[in-house]
Amino acid sequence: MSAAKALLRDHLLHRQMKGETHVLLRPGVLGVARGSPQTPVKAVSEPEMPKRLETAPSVGTRPILEKAPEAARPPAELISVAGSTNAEKIAALAAMAENWEPVKRLGSLRQTMVFSVGDPNAKFMLIGEAPGSEEERQREPFVGPAGQKLTGILKAMGFERSQVYISNICKFRPAMENQGSANRAPTPDEMAACLPFVLTEIDIIRPQVIVALGGTAAKGLGFEGSVNRLRGRFHDFHGTPVMITFHPSFILREEKMNGGLLTKRQVWEDMLQIMEKIGLPISEKQRGFFKTK
Repeated sequence: MSAAKALLRDHLLHRQMKGETHVLLRPGVLGVARGSPQTPVKAVSEPEMPKRLETAPSVGTRPILEKAPEAARPPAELISVAGSTNAEKIAALAAMAENWEPVKRLGSLRQTMVFSVGDPNAKFMLIGEAPGSEEERQREPFVGPAGQKLTGILKAMGFERSQVYISNICKFRPAMENQGSANRAPTPDEMAACLPFVLTEIDIIRPQVIVALGGTAAKGLGFEGSVNRLRGRFHDFHGTPVMITFHPSFILREEKMNGGLLTKRQVWEDMLQIMEKIGLPISEKQRGFFKTK
């Protein structure tokens, strides 16, 4: 192997170990790596929906593409599950998550799996980041203070929790030393280990809209950038509109600091767009919630 090829290989492996899924190469570079300098670089379009798999995907074998698509989720594959109804398929998927080997190999997530709650035939799906201490105790997403805030938002939209589908980008609470009730955001590797489940949930439910609650959930789905920059408009997730908005815990922090009126209005504007997208009636009272004078 030539020195140039060895350097290129080491560079790509280093980028891969950092969790990067795509790298942009100049024309001719890939040909050198393959041993044929004249081989042109082929542009890669947005990846197709992943193929199903019967067993766990291998960890640490993310492909490096020649040209990065503009907004693509990290590479992962759907999980094949048995069942004739969405509810049966979700139940089978949750049972598989209990002992998911890629998660166990990481050794950085706690043992209690918290999968999802709500209607597997819902019109829209909400995705948070990871369970906290109260979610772990009750084995249900969004049941702590942030969950109560989310429930209030849903009620203002005209929904009960049982009428929507609520999940997390990571199915286990991230572990910490001397943890107690403390929580942390999942790492890219921890999200990647759980991503096949989230993608399969989306494939089963086929929601009209996905709501990514917070920057961690957005990043887990492949959207880079701050929530401030990403919110307020729909993004495309392989044919499904995605609204990225602030996590309910961020609203709680803003309420303690300055009343949180601006943040609550921004989140509510995002919710109004979702209501319009799925064809829900909106009253003038609803349109005026949290409006500043």
